[in-house]
Amino acid sequence: MTCSHLRQPRTPGRRTWFIPVGIGLLAALGLVLTACRRPENAADRGVRDQVLHRSLGAEIPEIDPQLATTLAESQVVSALFEGLLIPNPDGGQPLPGVAESWMVSPDGLIYTFRLRSNARWSDGSPLTADDFVSSFRRALSPELASGNANLFFPVRGANAYRQGEITDFSLVGFEAVSDQILTVSLESPCTFLPQLVTHWSWMPVPIAQIGRSGPVFERGSRWTRMDNVVSNGPFTLVEWVPNQAIRVRRNPNYWEAKTVRLNEIVFHAIDSVDAEERAFRAGQLHITEALPLGKIDTYRETGSAALRIEPFLSVYFYRLNVTHPALRDVRVRRALSLSIDRKRLVDTVLRGAQLPADSFTPRGIGNYLPPSAPPTNPERARRLLAEAGFPDGDGFPPLEILFNTSENHRLIAEAIQEMWRRELGISALLLNQELRVYLENRKMIDYEICRSGWVADYLDPMSFLGIMTTGNPNNQTGWSDPEYDRLILEAERETNRSARQELFQQAEQLLLADVPVIPIYHYSTIRLVDPRVKGWVAHPLDQHPYKFLHLEPLD
Repeated sequence: MTCSHLRQPRTPGRRTWFIPVGIGLLAALGLVLTACRRPENAADRGVRDQVLHRSLGAEIPEIDPQLATTLAESQVVSALFEGLLIPNPDGGQPLPGVAESWMVSPDGLIYTFRLRSNARWSDGSPLTADDFVSSFRRALSPELASGNANLFFPVRGANAYRQGEITDFSLVGFEAVSDQILTVSLESPCTFLPQLVTHWSWMPVPIAQIGRSGPVFERGSRWTRMDNVVSNGPFTLVEWVPNQAIRVRRNPNYWEAKTVRLNEIVFHAIDSVDAEERAFRAGQLHITEALPLGKIDTYRETGSAALRIEPFLSVYFYRLNVTHPALRDVRVRRALSLSIDRKRLVDTVLRGAQLPADSFTPRGIGNYLPPSAPPTNPERARRLLAEAGFPDGDGFPPLEILFNTSENHRLIAEAIQEMWRRELGISALLLNQELRVYLENRKMIDYEICRSGWVADYLDPMSFLGIMTTGNPNNQTGWSDPEYDRLILEAERETNRSARQELFQQAEQLLLADVPVIPIYHYSTIRLVDPRVKGWVAHPLDQHPYKFLHLEPLD
């Protein structure tokens, strides 16, 4: 490298000093090396100091395990808290967490968890089975209205308590037999309960601290904004600067603190994928949340070791507000779906990095083979729209496509907007909102068409199909079908694998035919990961427990 800025001409009239040649050469060489050395950036310092820098995408609304509903929120929650079991970083069976062991009764109805004697809260106080029971009571409180309460419904009485049908929590199937023994009694055998227990909604929360800063069993407590948040995971909260960063530090009271190698993690709020990519190139990040679609080919062509495209059990889809006058007619909903060319969208906009979705449930969950929706058929779509009273789109009102702020979401919406214009003659308006506002409007079904994504909470078709049942807080479409509800309930109780799969297939066929949701594509995770991040393994649910990660210089 030539550092030409060191070659300065001598100014006339300025006194010249003569320095012995050997000393002068050494001094000059030192100047050259100092000037040409790449300045140490945040990522370099992070490797030296074991401080991981990760982007979350946009600012997250919550780090309360029982109110968090997004994968981005779970990234911080999983650093701060730990449940009975934890995800296996290689995607295998769950690993022991706070529970050092567990066993199942012969009839499959009772799980007994033995908690570690050295499990502690970050303030040093013991973590007991009663803390879990109190936390589960809060998660199921009707007043809290947790968006993930349904993940407790296999437990005896949990759904009834959540719906207010019973008010005595002792009738729900959680019991603290002793400080270290917790039993969970089920409505019917649930073979995937260990997977379910790894979800962040099953993590304990510090009930006493919550009570000091607001209502315990209702929304409104600001306990996660306190200076000294009590948690029980590998890290503790140090700082939360809204719209900038969340910093967590290794928890000395964590039961396995000696094996945690990262000293800190800094979660950056960056709501632009372009800005994320620039920050990565500038050495400000070790891990991005996403990558601009237009940059995928560039990183592929250069063979960058940082590019990670990994399978991911999830679906990108559009929710339709079926209570909206223009969307009540199933023929309109079917027309919208049939006119989307998913393969073209994936090949041209997504750069071939995702899989076109012809089902709501992705393939790859056990032996389940989902049914396929009708393929793209613009001619049939036009006939359906005409039957609904809108030939060639005449008289059809413009519809808004709502999405959370992201260049990638906008590109996808623009492509679908053009397909509907070209094939159906209808107009769609694009509306982007920052994440917190977007999530609230989606929850209240205050939208017309809404960009959505769903990631499996556990490795079972129920994780996808269960959210569309009547009353499920994650339905968020206004759609309800008694036959669909019946099939899902039967599948939940069925223990024969083949019979259960058949029930799921029947239910998904109903869902695809009635089109309250339009599957667009099944995700792969596409991000940049600094090769100096060690322990990062492809995972079907994109779960990467931080206790297994560390930073290491390249050879």
